Amino acid sequence: MVAARALRPGSRWLVGITAMALAFLLAPVGPARAAGGGDIPVPATTFKDKGTGAVTAADRDFVIKVRLAGLWEIPASNMAIDKSDDPRVVNIGKSISQQHVVLDQLDRDVAKKLGIDLPNQPNSDQQFWLSEMKNAATPAAFDQIYIDRLRAAHGKIFPAIATIRASTRNDSVRQLAQQANQFVMTHMTLLESSGIVDYGSLPTAPAPAAANAGPVPVDGQMIRAASSNTGGIPGVNTTVILIVLAAALVAGVITTMRIFRAR
Repeated sequence: MVAARALRPGSRWLVGITAMALAFLLAPVGPARAAGGGDIPVPATTFKDKGTGAVTAADRDFVIKVRLAGLWEIPASNMAIDKSDDPRVVNIGKSISQQHVVLDQLDRDVAKKLGIDLPNQPNSDQQFWLSEMKNAATPAAFDQIYIDRLRAAHGKIFPAIATIRASTRNDSVRQLAQQANQFVMTHMTLLESSGIVDYGSLPTAPAPAAANAGPVPVDGQMIRAASSNTGGIPGVNTTVILIVLAAALVAGVITTMRIFRAR
């Protein structure tokens, strides 16, 4: 209390500014929430979505794959509601079924805009998975098949979404990829919340081509890409930079306070 009273008005002002600056520098940064909230993970987008831009064979294939996903995951999730004895699996089935209805409508809107013909029946693999679930001997056996088949399928479509999101020239397909990515991430998290995913059965990711980041061409020259945790400065962690800035700020304030006292 004595030290606080001894501070002059100018010094108190500087201390307050310092505290706010430190709080800003060291505060954790949280991820942005999807627009709309609730149970339907449709993210906000800034794309024009006018169907502008060339449509490639890969774009058409992606729109068809999104449709196929809904054609089997909706009935599979409805089966989960009826056949499972596990409340977690029942709730997962409800959420995924409702969300795929929304995603399917988004997909059909894009297909209509771009003149893409969509299937009305699941493919042969998907029909086989549905028959597995339908013929499961027990509710527990059904749960394992349902969770594992959907989790594996969502893992496979992730690379397809990333490829289209990064490469498509069409604004409607780009928006659909953005939306589908959020749905898939949400569904993977829901499926894993069951606690019964057989991670050992998931496919192994291919080995990276090289241990370090490859060269990136910029204006005809080759530069090395900085690692993801350096903030653009190789070998320097972002946290270290913040600590150094905070320390420099404190040192500057202390020096300024001494000048005020001397005056």
